[in-house]
Amino acid sequence: MPIRDATVADERSLSKLILRKLEKSNSTLPEGVLISIGFGALMSNIARLFRLFPAELALDAGTANTRIYVRGTGLVLDEASVICIHQPDPLVAGARPTQSVGAKAREMLERLPRHIEAICPIRGGVISHFGASQEMIRHFFGLAHQGRRLSAAPRITITVPSGATAVERRAFKEAVHGAGASRVSLLARPIAAALGAGLTISDAIGCMVVDVGAGTTEIGVIALGNVVNCVSARVGGNTFDEAIVNYVRRSHGLLIGEHTAQKVKMAIGGAMPRKTECHVKITGRNLSEGVPRTSLLSSREVLEALTDPLAKIVSLLKSALESTPPELASDIADRGLILTGGGALLHDLDRRLHEETGLPVVVADAPMTCVVRGTGMAMDTLASHFFE
Repeated sequence: MPIRDATVADERSLSKLILRKLEKSNSTLPEGVLISIGFGALMSNIARLFRLFPAELALDAGTANTRIYVRGTGLVLDEASVICIHQPDPLVAGARPTQSVGAKAREMLERLPRHIEAICPIRGGVISHFGASQEMIRHFFGLAHQGRRLSAAPRITITVPSGATAVERRAFKEAVHGAGASRVSLLARPIAAALGAGLTISDAIGCMVVDVGAGTTEIGVIALGNVVNCVSARVGGNTFDEAIVNYVRRSHGLLIGEHTAQKVKMAIGGAMPRKTECHVKITGRNLSEGVPRTSLLSSREVLEALTDPLAKIVSLLKSALESTPPELASDIADRGLILTGGGALLHDLDRRLHEETGLPVVVADAPMTCVVRGTGMAMDTLASHFFE
């Protein structure tokens, strides 16, 4: 019998023995006391058994958002990958206290006093600030535990870009271990995205996934359960926002924040000219006068601003197709490609890629959560050799 099982069995026998001794003793203990002792012993044994079977979580630590999926429950957390930390006091030793994490921290961006620093610890799909990422993940584990009976040290499966280096992969493992995980496994992001999009990856027929995230765009060709070809570039939703900020600065003489640029992108942004031109009001600091001013921005101008990042995505896709083996390229020509990630929600991006390549392009259902849902599916369906 395993040691842990023997320990539980011994404790259960001891609990029964105590109850029998108490029942046979001449002491007049109230019945309620006996019931309390029996219930306490039972709950203690249940708690120990529960620790023997830790919860299994899927973690998608993205540049913009971090999502957690609990096996058997589903998606339980979707928060911004931002943490606000107090600046160190030279007169006080110790770690810096955390001010806020997640959506609350994102609301504080560009509105912070000098003694608080906002950190986005995930950049380009990999960890850029180890300490902040570990603290952020630990906080999110705590949020995922609230109201749920999860073990204190869960088993975590986290997605990583296929092109991540050995150092970047080790950083993910150490950060998640330090955040409280008992075991950490890595899964290639294209495989998770394909599973979350509903594709069958075990067949010999190839499929292509284009995952447009906030920090990177990753394109993977998958067949027989493996990533046959994968290319990536540091272009995504954040690049779109930066392009809009730079365009407004050049053309309107206004300095706006990335949060405003994101709102503009979501409201009137697109990858193709719209049939009806749309406009939106923007407010920023006038560069020549130094005071707030309001201007009108059109959808045509936003399309012009997004020209360069869209061209990079198209070029990356063509490069992936050129390096794909002929037989798999034939499969992709028949089946087309599928778009996942938050960037897939950019208006007419699927139509733009179809016109540039001539291939069928489909946007996955709920593209922003494809990766984390696919990771949860992988824990249930894939063999151990798919994980690292």
